[in-house]
Amino acid sequence: MSAIGLVICLAIAASAGLGVYLRLRQMAMVKANRDQVPPDFAREVTLSDHRRAAEYTMAKTEFSIVETIFDAAISILWLALGLAPLYAAIAAFVEPGLVRSVLFVLVFGVIASLIDMPFAAARAFWLEERFGFNRLTPAKFLLDQAKSGALELAISTPLLFGMFWLLRAAPDTWWLFAYIAFIAIAIAMTVIYPTVIAPLFNKFTPLEEGDMKRRMEALLARCGFETKGLYVMDASTRSTHGNAYFSGFGKAKRIVFFDTLLAKHSPDEIESILAHELGHFKFGHVRQMLLQGAAIAFVGFAVLWWAFGSDMFAGWFGLPNDPGVVLVALLLARDPISHVLTPLLAWRSRRAEFEADAFARDLVGEEPMISALTRLTRDNLATLTPDPLYATFYFSHPPVPLRVAQLRAGA
Repeated sequence: MSAIGLVICLAIAASAGLGVYLRLRQMAMVKANRDQVPPDFAREVTLSDHRRAAEYTMAKTEFSIVETIFDAAISILWLALGLAPLYAAIAAFVEPGLVRSVLFVLVFGVIASLIDMPFAAARAFWLEERFGFNRLTPAKFLLDQAKSGALELAISTPLLFGMFWLLRAAPDTWWLFAYIAFIAIAIAMTVIYPTVIAPLFNKFTPLEEGDMKRRMEALLARCGFETKGLYVMDASTRSTHGNAYFSGFGKAKRIVFFDTLLAKHSPDEIESILAHELGHFKFGHVRQMLLQGAAIAFVGFAVLWWAFGSDMFAGWFGLPNDPGVVLVALLLARDPISHVLTPLLAWRSRRAEFEADAFARDLVGEEPMISALTRLTRDNLATLTPDPLYATFYFSHPPVPLRVAQLRAGA
């Protein structure tokens, strides 16, 4: 490994170190405030609920610290010691060419998934189970893992063959064609996700006729929002956490409510949650996020073009200059850059959430929105006292106390 390769490995370690430091700050802040509910929430959140939320937050953060350290160590070990032997093992049986490159990426992906699986199991059956959220059975967990793995293989295999074929056919311009294809496929996946992919994992049923549905449809009509329907997802088969989301693209959009959300929230609160989601579309947040993702992907393909076109990057780690190896090495080495971008992307997301909150307030009033946020916080055991620096880095949504303050201030 060259000096530059060593620097990249040190940067991965430093990025993990920063992540651990921020998580320790979060734990310290939550622990220091565990015995006092913030005054604005004292009526709705009991001290017992607040303490349990603190316990859950600290347990999640401890788990995340272990995962962060482990992931960084594994990335460094792969770059320094693992990728070259894995490639040699595959090269011993497969001739040079597209098949070897694709097979290397797929084998690496399978191994990486198997390494990550114990963390996924521990998260469900230790962490979430401990706090009463988990509804997964071991059989359903394994079935979900198998479905996810099969789906990833089915999608990634032809994409890898296509990209590596383009690399050979048009070495100077392949990345532009690949980028255009990537965007087209991403849009297509967004369109088919609600009707093809999501039903592989959950059951979706139309929202029952009644006052709730009439209120939701009236709200959609007020906003001029077209949708393919209102659906309820059987989220309770896996978790007691509540949520709602939009899926699909263009006129094929669907609105999905977790059954756990409908069971715990009043019609006024659910209406405010829907109004908030509609705010994202009214302000163009979804389009902005798509453009943001497209811009990041463009830079990513440009970096791939450079790395594939030169043996410099592979040489930094003493690796063979096979496109499959280079692709995996880049994915492993990207953590420091991703970590630097995280607070910027999180800030943009939080600003969008404030705008959607304001839209919901103007549409249905501030009290239903505040009530919904408070209940979501309480039921999901989210902390009301996060560390500000940690929140700046990692929170895609503003802390609930700030959201409530903004709603009450009319900002």
